[in-house]
Amino acid sequence: MIIKKFQANTETEAIMLAKVELGKDAIVMNIKTISPRGIYKLFRKPLVEITAAVDDNIIYKKEKPKLVSTPQPRKPYLPDIIYDNEQGDTTSATAETSAIEQKLNNLQSLLEKQMNEKESHEKIEVKVMEASKNLACIQLIYNQLISNEVEEKYANQIVSEIEGTLKKDSSMDNILASIYQKIILKLGQPKTIELTGNGPKFVFFIGPTGVGKTTTIAKIASKFKVNEKAKVAFLTADTYRIAAVEQLRTYANILGIPLKVIYSGDEMKQSLEEFADFDIVFVDTAGRSHRNKEQRDDIELLVNTIPEAERDIYLVLSATTKYRDLVKTTEAYSEILNYSLIFTKIDETSSIGNIFNIRMLTNAPLSYAAFGQNVPDDIARIDAQSIAKQLLRGQ
Repeated sequence: MIIKKFQANTETEAIMLAKVELGKDAIVMNIKTISPRGIYKLFRKPLVEITAAVDDNIIYKKEKPKLVSTPQPRKPYLPDIIYDNEQGDTTSATAETSAIEQKLNNLQSLLEKQMNEKESHEKIEVKVMEASKNLACIQLIYNQLISNEVEEKYANQIVSEIEGTLKKDSSMDNILASIYQKIILKLGQPKTIELTGNGPKFVFFIGPTGVGKTTTIAKIASKFKVNEKAKVAFLTADTYRIAAVEQLRTYANILGIPLKVIYSGDEMKQSLEEFADFDIVFVDTAGRSHRNKEQRDDIELLVNTIPEAERDIYLVLSATTKYRDLVKTTEAYSEILNYSLIFTKIDETSSIGNIFNIRMLTNAPLSYAAFGQNVPDDIARIDAQSIAKQLLRGQ
């Protein structure tokens, strides 16, 4: 963004200078009056200083102001007075002089009208500029959201919702604050795992392969085990990958947590009795392809063996996945209701627009964000304010 200051005798003149220097897309950021200093302050008029800015991505041409040449009235040619006789008859000369003066008066009136029209035109231009200032500021912020990979339809939705609430002379700070608050409201409060105190809570982790479900489970489980002193157990239905079972077994041994491998819905039902005196049971499911309906049906059957009041479901997604693939994944799990969203690999991407996009697409609450491999440290509750700030600033 290019930012410059301009000084002139009036606000209108200063704005016109900015338009000449920076182009028609210039935005007036601030206006202030500068009083003269020193011994001559009583003899000088104050100046108006404006701060104007333009997006440096906008290619503009400096427009030279059109100079309106103001016709200067010529002095009338008054012919010498001809004396017809010694008394000096000036009747004819006087009539000619009156006619010329009338023409001069008409010309002066015309010039005054032209100047008034010019001033009115300049005032209209200033009003148009003030009215379009909000739009220009919003456009800059909109471009920033798009550069951080927020989908156009969601960026447009945010803009359309705040436009009607802005004053005509809103500063860029006020516009930015309005959009910031709107993003926070749309992200909503995160939904994290809470102990019920009335029997075990079964927490299912679902999602595609390679997103880090097992490591995420270990991170959250260790916090409940160490910080909450909760009685924790592991279940795994990921029998397709031996490595996944062994990975979870390693975490279970480190934390001193029991681990059970289940192969069917009936075994899941048995776990209700087996772990009846536990506070929380974390269930690792197989990473299934969103293209395989049979595999998705197996997960849904497994989840439905636990009463809805006694379970939580978390869809684990990678922040590095393309938005198109994230959409397909969420569509594949749409039949499994009431899931919350966990995003992993936050540390592996420079743009987090997809977190906002998927929240808007699914209306599912956000929960945790994982940002590394260290257990249990590299995970935290998603902070809506932090996401909003990242979406509104540069890369």
